[in-house]
Amino acid sequence: MEEKYVMAAIDAALKAGKEILSIYEDQASDFKIERKADNSPLTIADRKAHETIVAILNDTPFSVLSEEGKHMGYEVRSQWDTLWIVDPLDGTKEFIKRNGEFTVNIALVQNSVPVMGVIYVPVRKELYFALEGVGAYKCSGIIGLEDDSVALEQLIKGSERMPLEDVRDHFIVVASRSHLSPETEEYIADLKKKHGSVELVSSGSSIKICLVAEGKADVYPRFAPTMEWDTAAGHAIARAAGMEVYQAGKDEPLRYNKEDLLNPWFIVEPKREH
Repeated sequence: MEEKYVMAAIDAALKAGKEILSIYEDQASDFKIERKADNSPLTIADRKAHETIVAILNDTPFSVLSEEGKHMGYEVRSQWDTLWIVDPLDGTKEFIKRNGEFTVNIALVQNSVPVMGVIYVPVRKELYFALEGVGAYKCSGIIGLEDDSVALEQLIKGSERMPLEDVRDHFIVVASRSHLSPETEEYIADLKKKHGSVELVSSGSSIKICLVAEGKADVYPRFAPTMEWDTAAGHAIARAAGMEVYQAGKDEPLRYNKEDLLNPWFIVEPKREH
């Protein structure tokens, strides 16, 4: 994978984050909340972030599948062996609540597998990025690339490789702040039987996948609906950190650019040994 595509995705995520923050931090701002067909919220920040990202990614040879863009039919998408999968503002509910737990997600998918991922947490100024065969990294305190000449190698030097060293004596499960289903509660109850002491950490958006990739949590079960753009970037980061996003009840990972863009239930955990 060419470095310029990684840097384009990072640049797009950081610039989208800046757009989102300009709206988020303006106390007089009206988020212009609308409702989509599935009753999920959509704000002016979602739209601005989408426009910013697409303007950059359109300079690459790959098509863009964005939550906020036009979704081409499968007869068209099935011809794309490589594509960008984007969620310009993941965690719109968290954005509206102003709790800071929202992200920009950009993934590059090849033959249904996420091979590159970028996740930016604008409020925390934290950037997660990963490339298959290179590794997964976390860069703190970043708000933008100084100029177009910044190289991936420089960015890696200023970042921590994941998973990070994390010494603890108990099991940590991360769960959704907005979608804790009865099935998830049952799964957590089973973990408590197995591990004794289990700490539950709640978080919004794709930060949950990043917590497992970082090594700050052991597992993230998701037994509630998600779409491909919710997970693709995090999945790439998890894979590059030695983790996997398995379909619940199977040894198969999630696949992307499917006819139905809805994900099955899944579990993020360290890669299983066979």
